[in-house]
Amino acid sequence: MSSVIASTRFSVLDRSRTREGHTAPEALRDTVRLAGDLERLGYHRVWVSEHHGVPGVAGSAPTVLAAAVAAATRTIRVGTGGVMLPNHQPLVVAEQFGVLESLFPGRIDMGLGRSVGFTDGVRKALGRDKDVADDFAAQLDELLGWFRGTSPTGVHARPAEGLAVPPFVLAMGEGATIAARAGLPMVIGDLRNREKMRRGVDHYRETFRPSAWSREPYVVISGTVAVAATPEEARRLLLPEAWSMAHSRTRGTFPPLPPAERVETLPMTDRERGFYESGLTGHIAGTEDQVTHELETVLKETAADEVLVTTSTYDREALLDSYRRLAAVADLGTARPPGTAPRPHDPPQGQ
Repeated sequence: MSSVIASTRFSVLDRSRTREGHTAPEALRDTVRLAGDLERLGYHRVWVSEHHGVPGVAGSAPTVLAAAVAAATRTIRVGTGGVMLPNHQPLVVAEQFGVLESLFPGRIDMGLGRSVGFTDGVRKALGRDKDVADDFAAQLDELLGWFRGTSPTGVHARPAEGLAVPPFVLAMGEGATIAARAGLPMVIGDLRNREKMRRGVDHYRETFRPSAWSREPYVVISGTVAVAATPEEARRLLLPEAWSMAHSRTRGTFPPLPPAERVETLPMTDRERGFYESGLTGHIAGTEDQVTHELETVLKETAADEVLVTTSTYDREALLDSYRRLAAVADLGTARPPGTAPRPHDPPQGQ
C-alpha cells in the first residue's frame, strides 16, 4: 500500500440524504446505522451536517443527531460538519457540545461553518440575514471563549467551561483565513476543484498561528470518493447526487435522491444536462487501483492529514460497499486504537 495513504486518516461525513420512496426518519436511522459500520471498518470519525428546510436532507439538528450516533457507537469520533455558527447563539452551541463531550468524553468534534440559510424564507425563519456570516470570526472567538471561561458577560457555560472539544473550521470562502488566524484545524473541499483547494491549503499553512487548540496546521480535505468493482459501477454511485444538484441549480429546490436507474432515463434540458455532466466530473471514483492512484496524487499535492469522504447516493448497500473497499485501500484495519500514542501529525486533544 502507498505510504502516503497509510499515513492519512480517513473519515466520513454523512448528510442524511433523503431518498425517493423513503422517509426522512429513515434517512436519520440510516446515518446512525452507517456510523456503526464505519466504526467496524476502522474509520477515524463520522460527522453529520446541518441543513434547514431542504427536502433532500433530513439532518437539521446536527448536535442532536451526533448524540444518537455517539450513543450507537463506542470508539469512533463523532462530530458535526458542521454546525453553522451564524445560525445560532455561541453560548447555546457551547452548551450543546459541552453536554455531548460530558456524555461521550474524548470522542466529540466541533466542526463549525459560516453558512446561513440558503433561501430568504429559511433565513427569515431563523431570524438571520446574509450579513450575519460576515461576523463569523467574532462568533468563533466568542464560542471558544465559553470553553475557556473568558466571557466578559460574567456568565459561565455549563458544562462546557473547562472542557476541550476540538474545533474545526469548514473553509468556505474566508474560512481558510479565519482558521489560520484562530490556530484551528481546517476542513476544505471540494476535490472537484483541485487548484482552488491547493491554494486554500497553501494560504492556510502560510498564515497559520499556533494556538492552545492546535500547535501546527492540520488539513482535512473533503469530497466524494466512490469505489466499486468496475469504473461503470463507481460512476453509477455518482448519478443520483449529480442529478439532484442539477435539479437544484435549475429549479431552486434540492430534492431527495432518485435511484440511478431512473436518473439514466430522465429527460433533461440542455442546461440541466450541462449541470448534470459537470456534477459527474472531478470526483475520485473507480476501482481500488484507480482510487489508490487518485488518492496518492491529491495527497501528495496537498500533504493533507486527513480525508473526509462526503459521498451520497441512493443505494445504501452500494455506498457501504464503497466504504468497505476504501477501507481496504487505506488499510484501515490497522488504524490506531484509542488510547495509543498519536502519530506525528496528530493535533492535540484527541483530534
